[in-house]
Amino acid sequence: MSKRTGTDGSLLTSLPWTLGALTFSVLPHLQFLPIWVTVTFLGCSAWRMQVERKRWRLPPAWLRIILALMCFIGVLASFEAVSGVGPGSALLAVMAALKLLETKQRRDQFVLLFISIFLIMSSLLREQYLWSLPYLLAGVLFTMTAWLRMSDSRPVSVGQSLRTGTRMIAYSAPLMIAMWIFFPRIATPFWAVPIDTSSATSGLSDRMSPGDISSLSLSDAVAFRVTFDGEAPPPSKRYWRGLVLHRFNGRSWTGNDPSMGSGARREIETDGEPVSYQVTLEPTRQHWIFALDVPYEWNLSRTYMARQQQLARMQPVDQRINYSVVSYPDFRLSNDLSKSTQEYYTRIPPNSNTRTLALARKMRQEAGSSEEFINRVLRKFNAEEYYYTLQPPPLGRNPVDQFLFDSKRGFCEHYASAFAVMMRAAGIPSRIVLGYQGGEMNPMGKYMIVRQADAHAWTEVWLPGRGWYRVDPTAAVAPERIEEGRYGAMLDGIGASWGLEAPSQWLYRVTMTWDAMNAKWNEWILAYGPDNQGRFMEWLGMDEPDWRKMMLTLVTIVVALVGIISVLLMLRYRPPPKDHAARLYQKFTRAAGIEPEQGETPLTYALRLGDEKSEISGFANEITSLYLDARYGPSATLPMQQLRSAVTQFVQRP
Repeated sequence: MSKRTGTDGSLLTSLPWTLGALTFSVLPHLQFLPIWVTVTFLGCSAWRMQVERKRWRLPPAWLRIILALMCFIGVLASFEAVSGVGPGSALLAVMAALKLLETKQRRDQFVLLFISIFLIMSSLLREQYLWSLPYLLAGVLFTMTAWLRMSDSRPVSVGQSLRTGTRMIAYSAPLMIAMWIFFPRIATPFWAVPIDTSSATSGLSDRMSPGDISSLSLSDAVAFRVTFDGEAPPPSKRYWRGLVLHRFNGRSWTGNDPSMGSGARREIETDGEPVSYQVTLEPTRQHWIFALDVPYEWNLSRTYMARQQQLARMQPVDQRINYSVVSYPDFRLSNDLSKSTQEYYTRIPPNSNTRTLALARKMRQEAGSSEEFINRVLRKFNAEEYYYTLQPPPLGRNPVDQFLFDSKRGFCEHYASAFAVMMRAAGIPSRIVLGYQGGEMNPMGKYMIVRQADAHAWTEVWLPGRGWYRVDPTAAVAPERIEEGRYGAMLDGIGASWGLEAPSQWLYRVTMTWDAMNAKWNEWILAYGPDNQGRFMEWLGMDEPDWRKMMLTLVTIVVALVGIISVLLMLRYRPPPKDHAARLYQKFTRAAGIEPEQGETPLTYALRLGDEKSEISGFANEITSLYLDARYGPSATLPMQQLRSAVTQFVQRP
């Protein structure tokens, strides 16, 4: 008889569940994985299923080793690294695919389900949107159902397995919630996981090079959300200050690394009414904290005001944060500026953009005053054929010259750079501020949404007696950009042009409702960091909460919850109580002095009892007959009464 070399088909019932759980766990990663990883995963899954159906042999070890080595090299070549969310997800996917090719028994599938759980959880490292919660619950339930389908040797229905998995999740939910609330949050994580940033969108960086940019993509990704204590300022005053650039090399503008400015706050002269608001800032991996120009008070820990009145944090913003700010839209900065500082803010490389320098100096001489010169430059942008566009032509070695005299097309960075260079050429100190301008009110949530598409650059100039003040040259060219925001200016009227007035209004309401739900998700769940946890603990009555108090509270609550859950499980799975007839029969056997043997029927026991104690043989036969009638008969009322009377008479016999 030949020895079987193929599989035995024993996994045909459980393998589809394992493959389904793995596929479900890979779904969120597909858009970030190289196509060859997806093809490998699907190919190995189909291969393994066919092996089980056809009773083929599994691939030999040497082939699996070669495939594993090739996949490892492929991940390294695709990502140029093997650490991080992207490479890690790819390695987990190919690991699951190759593990399928050596799966022989059901216990091997447990390893695959562990990998499935890791893939589900690793998707949260990349994004934690509102839809992540139902996906997480569905993925865990799917995996647990597959686990139960493999583990249970009895033939149970799919619905029963789903109900069992749901109960297990429900039992664990209180423990998860307690640990999420009370486990001490720290400002700096124990480790950092590199997150993929392969997709480019509009936004901010610490360098501005308008000449190098030939197009700028629109992105509706949220930069931050703002809730005002009162009325929101008008669009013309919605300038969200970020970082300040003050060094110009002829092509690019750069600034300093964030450093604390001890006198920066004292240089602010406020005017008018303050604006109080709360900001929920998305992770930026930068030090800058955005606030309405100009911030004056804030409550975010480890945050300071840098030298040029921008807020910065000591560590990069690598998680969503909430903070409150008080700003003064009407202000003056640094009324006094030393001679050396004025010279610093008027530096220009001497051999760059020569046409711009010559034009600026000529216009300054003709203007007669700095104020008139500034107005003439703005009128030049407004009256001549300059256009605001997100797809300007690329510029060469002298980008400001080519922009002002040749292309005349650009977005905010082009106009801010050209204006600042002309100011410096005329001896007027100038610098560029990067941040956001505008914002869209969400009527569903009563808050403002500032998107990446609202990224903006403007200029600040300094004049004696007036100090630093904002001049936005983009407003002279495209005032709708300031009044409606970049996103609104570019997309306004698109729905109407397609004949979608009513559907677009409905879609707008749906979009705003979804964003309001996301805002609450961010506020209550994702932004639950050290600061929010501390405030919540104080609200619960914990004075000066620290990690020791929270750990003690967590341990106490977890122990109490485990005890409650244990009691519930004991009550649920306790053995069923004996019926009244069984209790009477047990009372009879104890009074007889001979215990029934395991598996012995009442009739057999009565016969044995009659042999060993003939004097109670009559009682034994009578009580056994009444017991069977009371326990299994059609009407148990009369036999039950007779059984009770017979047992009582037997127990009380002399």
